[in-house]
Amino acid sequence: MLANYITRVHHVAIICSDYARAKAFYIDVIGCTVVAENYQSGRQSYKLDLMLPDGTQIELFHFAAAPARPSYPEALGLRHLALSVTDIEAARNALIAKGVSCEPIRIDPYTQKRFCFFADPDDLPLELYEA
Repeated sequence: MLANYITRVHHVAIICSDYARAKAFYIDVIGCTVVAENYQSGRQSYKLDLMLPDGTQIELFHFAAAPARPSYPEALGLRHLALSVTDIEAARNALIAKGVSCEPIRIDPYTQKRFCFFADPDDLPLELYEA
């Protein structure tokens, strides 16, 4: 079984519409650190490797003509990216202080854990989930 060999999620790939805006969001708001940044002139594309404090990486891509992905109503595919936090109220307040709109904190009816949603500059749903 494959699960016997998996140790953690290595990275999540995100394609953004505005590279500078998304880069600033994931670095200045989320707090990711830059691992590597590359520009491929032949494809006119950027790839920015970012890292969260636990070592999980986010690959941020930008392609000049990437089509929009429908989100509402919810489309098939990746639904959202959830970030585990130790203090959801403090994390939510930190986002709000940076001008990020956040939904109210709710309780997961299955786990009884607190969570809330917010969005990146391309309206990708992101979740804070209190561990």
